Amino acid sequence: MQAFDIIIVGGGPGGTTAAQILARAGKSVALVEKTHLGGTCLNCGCIPTKMLLGAVAPLALLHAQQRTRVAKGDITVDFTALQTRVSRFTKGTSQTLGKNLGSLGVTVFEGRGEALAAGAIRVHADTGHTDLTAQHIILSCGSSSASFPGLTPDHACVLDSTDLLRIQSVPESLVIVGAGAIGLELGDFFSAMGSKVAIVEAAPHVAPLEDADIAAELRRALQKGGITCHEGARAKDLRTNDGQAQLTLDDGTVITAAKALVAVGRTPNTAGLSAEQLGCSLNRRGYVETDGCLQAAPNVYAIGDVNGLVLLAHAAEHQAVYVANRILGNCRHEYQSGPVPSCVYGATEVMRVGQTAEALLREGKSVEVSQAPLSLNPIAQASGGTAGFVKVVWSEGRIAGIAAVGAGVSHLVMVALLLIRDGYTAQNLHEVMFAHPTLDEIVPMAITAPKTGVTLP
Repeated sequence: MQAFDIIIVGGGPGGTTAAQILARAGKSVALVEKTHLGGTCLNCGCIPTKMLLGAVAPLALLHAQQRTRVAKGDITVDFTALQTRVSRFTKGTSQTLGKNLGSLGVTVFEGRGEALAAGAIRVHADTGHTDLTAQHIILSCGSSSASFPGLTPDHACVLDSTDLLRIQSVPESLVIVGAGAIGLELGDFFSAMGSKVAIVEAAPHVAPLEDADIAAELRRALQKGGITCHEGARAKDLRTNDGQAQLTLDDGTVITAAKALVAVGRTPNTAGLSAEQLGCSLNRRGYVETDGCLQAAPNVYAIGDVNGLVLLAHAAEHQAVYVANRILGNCRHEYQSGPVPSCVYGATEVMRVGQTAEALLREGKSVEVSQAPLSLNPIAQASGGTAGFVKVVWSEGRIAGIAAVGAGVSHLVMVALLLIRDGYTAQNLHEVMFAHPTLDEIVPMAITAPKTGVTLP
């Protein structure tokens, strides 16, 4: 049995971040990864989707300028060349990450990690198994695409997001079940590439984690771009039939397409982990339960998607920094995420930091909102992307959340985060100098706009 100071199970953003911090501090670190270093984010999630959307972004910009009658012309995207570029980049970045870890002294084990007992992990590889022991263990196993009875990818015409990212040609038509970030971003890309796209969402509106007014503006933009949105529509059955994907809704409606994407959320990678052998408990959905210090059992921590707190790569990295420093004895306080930033990318984007108005109202709090349309911003006018707005959510006299919908609004996310974190209001916003002209200027306009009380619909 090989001994280390720390064993990390999972080489995604959280696991690799923790490994680098601990190794730089002189700790011996074993990192167990069963597929590719970088996890879902690098290999089949955040990065590939952004590279796809980046390739079609000029199309949206050109179309916006065409609407103002100041530009003409067409741009085409070579899908095969794009897929080759994405593959080379992700593989190269994963390999570079491995070299960086090795240079720091991190020992990487390729295989599936399984807990044997407190402080002990077995690595199952194609060539056999290796047993490891350590004083501290970090579980950072991530998550995978979820499926449900009747909504299970068959990897023929019914695909998960990994399948769709690796598809060899653009499908003539695509039906997407689920209008969260994954479904929306891939729908936007394939629509731009010429697919006829339909999105089906069981919740009352697309982007179900956002406020209804943000979602309504996004839906309007999607429909204007040719995407059909079925909201409040529950999928009953999805299967391959005669070489096509066939989706049946609860009301009997049947939608057929060349391909279908199941994007109904994520499920933790805890099957086969035997986390209970470490003293951990799993909740009913399979996530590892943690305390306020992200500890799942004595000397065992769970970070990132596997703990179910916030399923975002940057949340995993943030938690990794905390846990690594806690192991090193540099912090004793409980974990605090601060305002959590999130974005949905595409021709029309959604950005939010902090809470939604509807979530606060459900908690029984009084809520006001103020907002400003993007049409007031010169940079939005310059790009032609003037549809959309920035919304500020107020509670108890403080900014509880900032959200935006429109072209390029993901660029506002860090401005919003810092303003919320540092407690700015309309009264002290004058202390901050915003560069002109920038898209950022729309945020203070929204903060200083008149407030309106809101109630649940």
